Amino acid sequence: MSQSVEIGGVRLHLAHPDEISVSWVGREDALRALLAAWQVVVPEDRPMHPRVLGKPGVGKTTLAYAAARSLGRPVYIFQATMDTRPEDLLITPVVGSEGQIRYAASPLVSAMIQGGVCILDEGNRMSEKSWASLAPLLDDRLYIESIVSGIKVKAHRDFRLTATMNDDASTYELPEYIHSRLQPQILLDFPDEEEERQILAKHLPFADEEILQYVTQFLQRAHDADERYTVRDGINIARYALKRLHQGQLGGDFEVALRESVSSVLGEEALGYLPEP
Repeated sequence: MSQSVEIGGVRLHLAHPDEISVSWVGREDALRALLAAWQVVVPEDRPMHPRVLGKPGVGKTTLAYAAARSLGRPVYIFQATMDTRPEDLLITPVVGSEGQIRYAASPLVSAMIQGGVCILDEGNRMSEKSWASLAPLLDDRLYIESIVSGIKVKAHRDFRLTATMNDDASTYELPEYIHSRLQPQILLDFPDEEEERQILAKHLPFADEEILQYVTQFLQRAHDADERYTVRDGINIARYALKRLHQGQLGGDFEVALRESVSSVLGEEALGYLPEP
């Protein structure tokens, strides 16, 4: 059953926190940077709202979630899209079973009320109109104002927020007044070879070391050529190759399975980055 609270005479039904089985591997400097931005060092201080920037698939959401969970607070993920409206970000009216209007708090507003952490995932896919509704939350005012429900919601002192942003062409440019409020910027790049192998091993504990090493070498060669293939692609390649080997039709030849998998997952143009036999 969902929780609810009453604010300004309006009952808000809260979203459930997200429970994801993930852990952060390597790149401790990025984890420390994110946690530092959320710290409050003196009573007069307030937490910052960092943004994590990097190519799709480098682990931005995993980093944010792992950092949030380390604080021991509920974590709420809001998936931003180009269709996200201000009311989607804040409070949405819904018609109940008896025809009555109920007000549903978004994951972000639920985190504000519960003193949790909100991850605005792929935040730079949102339009300026949606970002404008968050301007009071991202400065010293620390509240949101819902036109739909007619109330203001003040953020709990333990509330924390971060936005992940993809470094690609399918995104909006952040307005300057939002850009200055989402600081610091934490850049997340491809992991080094050993970190990448550890990430693969964490996600695929049932894979042979030979397969993990082969996929790691493939990814590192692609990174050196400035391709956008990520460890997420590597996990999919190894996972599909293992499924093909399990069928027993490839004679147990893992290189044949991986070659087929690379072609299926990324296309034939990616075959040039496979390690030499």
